[in-house]
Amino acid sequence: MIIIVFLLLLVLSFSIHIYFLIKYVLIKSNRYLKLFINTAVSNIVIAGALTVTTVYKPQLIHQVDITLLLWLISGFVMFLMLYIKYSVLRAIYRRSQDPQHFHYNYFGKKVLHGSVVSKPELMIFFMTVPLFLICGGYFVARLLNYFMFGRI
Repeated sequence: MIIIVFLLLLVLSFSIHIYFLIKYVLIKSNRYLKLFINTAVSNIVIAGALTVTTVYKPQLIHQVDITLLLWLISGFVMFLMLYIKYSVLRAIYRRSQDPQHFHYNYFGKKVLHGSVVSKPELMIFFMTVPLFLICGGYFVARLLNYFMFGRI
């Protein structure tokens, strides 16, 4: 069980690490650089603790339930992709309400400009679809299996 906890912490730490890297590249703020370096250190510490644990107690590796681990990681990735999609759609909606991104046509209908959606946002939204579908499908199938048959 301790191995699963370490692996889940490592996945979470890697995700946060990548998030701070993206934020640093986009915003170029020293705050995100410091957070990026801190998560790098936490990744090293967690990986080191996992390595030391498995070296001194190799029998713990045999107790790892891979199905449970994959189910938890797929659920985490699915909800992460869902959050990314929500963030992109929220940003687009907020821009669509800003008067500088639309005008009214002759009939009084609102016409949105192309500046409402940026190319990187559109690319991020559509590039996360396959990962969301694969991980979400696996997570939901295992969840239904648990509710129907009592096992993951």
